[in-house]
Amino acid sequence: MPLNWKTGGLLLGLVFFLAVWLVKPIGVSTQFVILDGILWDAVNPELVTQTADGYTSTNDYLAKSGGKYAKSVADPLNYSFVFVLAMALGGLVSARLRGGIARADRSVHALWRANFGDSPAKRYAAAFLGGFIVLYGARLAGGCTSGHMMSGMMQTALSGYIFAAGAFAAAIPVSLLLFKKEA
Repeated sequence: MPLNWKTGGLLLGLVFFLAVWLVKPIGVSTQFVILDGILWDAVNPELVTQTADGYTSTNDYLAKSGGKYAKSVADPLNYSFVFVLAMALGGLVSARLRGGIARADRSVHALWRANFGDSPAKRYAAAFLGGFIVLYGARLAGGCTSGHMMSGMMQTALSGYIFAAGAFAAAIPVSLLLFKKEA
């Protein structure tokens, strides 16, 4: 059930338009911080406390912005957190509707196997390291690709276009260097 790129692009544009129009621009990297806070708060219930003015935290990062992040940790069923959960669920539903993922590609997909071998441990380590670097960079930049590039460009923010240019200027040469063999 492959989706034509034009149809997919129009659908993605419609979803982004509706999100901004009805709620707010899309961005997801902060929700990883919120998930960390939820897990940390489960171990240490004193992490987030409610005050007369709202919420605060013993962690400076969660307490910043008037306790906005601390509030999200205390009450995670908000638009942004549910949106991130829905993205994962949407990926699962999409894979199921397309007939699933081939058994051979479940831990090491064909392109990776052609370039780096069939070790799942090596693939998982690379995925973890890549994800860590991207998330670290996103938090350092104050947002992720969906916030800076996709939502930013949709709102014609110059920073969104600059971020997109930088992301592609880095991603294309790295991909060409890493994935020389085709599957």
